[in-house]
Amino acid sequence: MRIAIIGTGYVGLVSGACFSDFGHEVTCVDKDAGKIDALERGVMPIFEPGLDSLVARNVAGRRLAFTTDLAAAVDGAEAIFIAVGTPSRRGDGHADLSYVYDAAREIAAALTGPTVIVTKSTVPVGTGDEVERIVRETVPAAQAWVVSNPEFLREGAAIEDFKHPDRIVIGAEDEQAAAAMREVYRPLYLNKAPLLITSRRTAELIKYAANAFLATKITFINEMADLCEAVGGDVQDVAQGIGLDRRIGAKFLHAGPGYGGSCFPKDTLALLKTAEDAAAPLRIVEAVVKVNDARKRAMGRKVIQALGGEARGRTVALLGLTFKPNTDDMRDAPSIAIVQALEDAGVKVRGYDPEGTEQARPLMPNVELFDDPYAAADGADAVVLVTEWDVLRALDLERIAAGMREPILVDLRNIYPPGEAEEAGLRWHGVGRPGRAG
Repeated sequence: MRIAIIGTGYVGLVSGACFSDFGHEVTCVDKDAGKIDALERGVMPIFEPGLDSLVARNVAGRRLAFTTDLAAAVDGAEAIFIAVGTPSRRGDGHADLSYVYDAAREIAAALTGPTVIVTKSTVPVGTGDEVERIVRETVPAAQAWVVSNPEFLREGAAIEDFKHPDRIVIGAEDEQAAAAMREVYRPLYLNKAPLLITSRRTAELIKYAANAFLATKITFINEMADLCEAVGGDVQDVAQGIGLDRRIGAKFLHAGPGYGGSCFPKDTLALLKTAEDAAAPLRIVEAVVKVNDARKRAMGRKVIQALGGEARGRTVALLGLTFKPNTDDMRDAPSIAIVQALEDAGVKVRGYDPEGTEQARPLMPNVELFDDPYAAADGADAVVLVTEWDVLRALDLERIAAGMREPILVDLRNIYPPGEAEEAGLRWHGVGRPGRAG
């Protein structure tokens, strides 16, 4: 099939590369000429493991191309995916749909034949209705069907998720549109990926419901970690004990500094606004958002407590700055709030991240950034593990301790057993765990 993808951000680029790897003929469109030029030279705008080689292979195979010319890409395309950004709108938390609607108008004006227009961007319920209205208003006689096909990609594992998905959700209002989408995803037939056909509005809601539920699991175990610290329990054992229940499951039950990234923060806010507009408040999701926002700065206070409450003039090294490993994404990363809390208390902050340094720099202008975790820790009063990168899972703890001015380790991801850290000469502080061998 001939496919056009509007937007070369995270979702658009990964989707385009994977569709082309299935054998489809894909053209990715972006208004940013600099980004398109870089992509044509093989320079990726994001860090995602394996993406550069996947793009290069399919460009060489003439299955994947990049352009700023939307009309040329849309001409003759059998499926057109809208994969532009939907950030939180400044001031009210609503999803900013201006990019989606602008794309819909440009697509409609460029249509040359029957096609399916697919909203891949994460959008509030009812957006597909408006996209369809825009298309009909722009070109009343257009042979186009508007479909919702939400993405469920995890940053850092997006290619695997696309090629071996838990499910494919398609929201279509007629069988012709559904049939076209089955053809798009036909290459996944052998993988036996569950394909769920729903109404368009239901598909739009599934994406938000999924992210809100996962955010709730994270927030729940984080609050349980606080309770464990208060009463002497071990949150890792609690998580294992409840996670073995198949009704609950073990995933997203790892206590830490709170969720961040490009999806959970903005999607929970957008879902709350949708619920508010519909007079159907989501009290649980409201609590999740409030608790998570408070938790990030609370982690800064946790570091200050580990320093004995005396923070001014001290030096703290944060290891891992991105919101999760295997990405350079700094959007709503817990490290940002932690840095702010520490700097407000008079702490000199250092930082290290394997991939996120350039993205972190403008967000943390006063943080001294290092290319090596040991250099960042050298002379520090405390080291804080914020993101569980693989490179941070096997540090030489004795070397870390030997170089520090005061050997305090605040392990916000519970990467290291307390006993191992303490044997290396570090005073260990974790999340929801007693400071003992474990």
